Parts: sequence; C-alpha cells; structure tokens
Amino acid sequence: MNNSGNPGGHEPQIIPRPDHNVTRREFSRGALKVLYKLHEAGFQAFLVGGCVRDAMLELHPKDFDVATNATPDEVRALFNNSRLIGRRFRLAHVRFGREIIEVATFRAAANHSDDDHAHDDEGRIIRDNVYGAIEEDVWRRDFTCNALYYNIADYSIWDYVGGVEDVRQKRLVLIGDPEQRLREDPVRMLRAVRFAAKLDFTIDAPVVTAMRHHYHLLSNVPAARIFDEFLKLFQSGHAETTFDLLREHRLFGEMFPATEQELQGSADFEGFVRAALQNTDRRVAKGKSVTPMFLLAVFLWLPIKKLAEELRSKEKMSESQSLSVAAYEIVGQQQRRISIPKRFTVPMREVLALQPRFTGMKGRRAMNLLDHRRFRAAYDFMVLQSEVGLGDEAVAKFWTDVQTQTADERAASFQMQAAPGKKRRPRRRRRKKSDKPT
Repeated sequence: MNNSGNPGGHEPQIIPRPDHNVTRREFSRGALKVLYKLHEAGFQAFLVGGCVRDAMLELHPKDFDVATNATPDEVRALFNNSRLIGRRFRLAHVRFGREIIEVATFRAAANHSDDDHAHDDEGRIIRDNVYGAIEEDVWRRDFTCNALYYNIADYSIWDYVGGVEDVRQKRLVLIGDPEQRLREDPVRMLRAVRFAAKLDFTIDAPVVTAMRHHYHLLSNVPAARIFDEFLKLFQSGHAETTFDLLREHRLFGEMFPATEQELQGSADFEGFVRAALQNTDRRVAKGKSVTPMFLLAVFLWLPIKKLAEELRSKEKMSESQSLSVAAYEIVGQQQRRISIPKRFTVPMREVLALQPRFTGMKGRRAMNLLDHRRFRAAYDFMVLQSEVGLGDEAVAKFWTDVQTQTADERAASFQMQAAPGKKRRPRRRRRKKSDKPT
C-alpha cells in the first residue's frame, strides 16, 4: 500500500476478527474497561500503536494506548479515576491501581496558518497540536507497524498504511517521506533502532538512506529527551543488539562522542562495553533490576581514566581524587548530549573513584571498603574488568572471597591480627589542662 504521503480521506483496510490473530486476552482489564466505556458512551475507541503490533507478534503487550474522537474533557467526565496532563496538547490518564491507560484524542497535521504549530531551522517539529479524525491521526504516527488501530466495536483492525503486511514481513517502514519525517523528529532514528533490536525487524532501505543523511540532527534534540530514549534503548533486554545498530547507523557517536572515539581505538575497551551490555541483557531476562548508572559508568570509563592520568601528570593528587575530578569533567561534557540526572551521575562518580581502593587489601581502611554504600556496584564494575582481562583476577577473587568469610577469617584476610609475640602498645593518655602542674 502506498504510504508516501497524506491522502486525507483515505479509506482503511479493515481486517475482520476472523482474519487476524489479535485477541482481547492480550489486553489488560483496565484497557478493555476504557475501550468499552468510551464505546458505550457513543465515541470511537481504538487501541493503537505498539500494543496492537505486539499482540500480532504474540509478544504480550504491557502498555496500552487508546485513541478516540472524544475530547480530553469528555474523557475526564466519563472516568472519575482520570486526570488530564499536558498544557499544549492534553491527554487523559486513566488509573487502575498501578496501571495507567493513556487516552489521546485523534490529532491532525497542522496545515493551516492559524493552526498551533512551530518548526526549528532544521525542520524539526517543536509544537503541533491540532485535533482531527482517525484518518488524519494515522499520518502523525511514525512507522506503519505502529499505526494499526484495534476497534473495540467489532474487534477488527483498521490499517491505513499497510502496517499489517509490514508486521508479517518484519520490516520497519516510515509513514510518509523518510527524509522529511526524520528532519521533523530525529528521535525517530533511535526509535527505528530500538524497534529493530526488540522485534528483530529489518529497517526499510529508504529509512536507512535517510538515517545516513540525517544522523547528525540528533544533536539538535533536547538532551533530556535523549536520556529518556537512552533508558528505552538499553534497559529493555536488547542492549547489545541496540549498541551494534546504533554504531552501524552512526548514532552512538552522536549520543556518546567521547566513548565512540575510544571504541575506535581500543578493542579491549569495546570488549568491556560489550560484556557490560551482555550482563545487562541477562539481568533483564531474569527479571532483575538494572540501573543506568552502571552502563553510563562503563561507557565513560576510558575517557575518564585517560583524563585522570593527565591530571595526575600535572598536579599532585591521588588516583581516586583524579578519577573523581575527571568524572566530573567528562560528565559535564556528556550532559550536552544526554541530560543525566544527578541521582545517577553522583553514584557513578563514587563508583569510579573507588576502583583504586580494591588494590589495597590490608588493614582497617581496606576492610572498611566492604561497608561503603557503593561497594556492591564498585565491586561489580571491578569484577567485570577482570573478566575481560582489564583487571587483576587475583584481586577480584580476594574481594569475592572476603564477602562470605566469618569475622575472624575476614580479619585474617586483611591481616588485622597482631603479629605473634608482640603486644599492642597501650595508647598514651593525653593530659588535660587541669592536670598540668601550676
């Protein structure tokens, strides 16, 4: 189906329930309640986007977006458990316990001079907020696989852009002209990579060509938005594949320029990064928690380490001090591309500054490292380096063993006991002023 432009009143291909595999069992009770209530009130009600796509692929969707011709105020009036968000374009969030169903009114392209819209010098859409009908709403979406509408009225799927066939063929096709759509929103390049990695889809050739032309536009996107995309890219269980695709399409260097520079010159560093990505994917697969702090520390480690060495060559400071100062400097540079919140940058700097302390394995100060609030993350970072040949395996084994030892065994490991035949000298009591002779 031709999807190279906006045909206005284009009629959809309607796939009836017997001809598709999407079942209501794939949708949450909250999503179905919203759909049925809107429908019973006389409004159109569709599930749209990734939830329909994932249901077709039998990937068990977890997030559900509803599109309707009801205005935000009409949605708010229907649901006591809802609230409106957004200032320029309002959405309704309907809450069912911990689940939130997002309900959006159909939108249209801003094609008239009096419509609420704005672009920057590169063509990126800054603001575009106009209500419309479903046949207009579809052309605002990015990929054909994300532009499928599940109609609660008869359980059919409405397809305006050939998305059903693209899902079956496992290909990512942009709606409209790829060159224009990527200029409008360069983040679509990151979304293309994320969906390709998650779904094992092939990115359509015209989209790849447009990405080669416009990858540099990613630097125009607000840094806070890039951080949000970073979380989706690297914490969804496909971090290593995502990393490879980002580098293939020259996007990783736009996000992490200092890291990309070091990757090109160090196979060892790439091995370290890849090991961290694989570890993240394993944790996600097992349902364990992951923090962006750790991957950020890995990505920035070599640039920080090199700068720390430069600082020590110019000034007298400890290795830990130089790492802390270098981390502050590199993170400041990185913030221009990705706005990383302090709740991640502060612990990251602490984790990196702790790395030299693992080489000290004797005495009270060494043993106190076990009680440091960042010990576990710093330990994991150190062990990962040793596993890829960038750290001392004996040091990693020492710190692994002492964590399971008894108090006496641990004291012995850190050589805390007094030597045989020697008695500890008693501390000399300091004389108080009142005790001094007059």
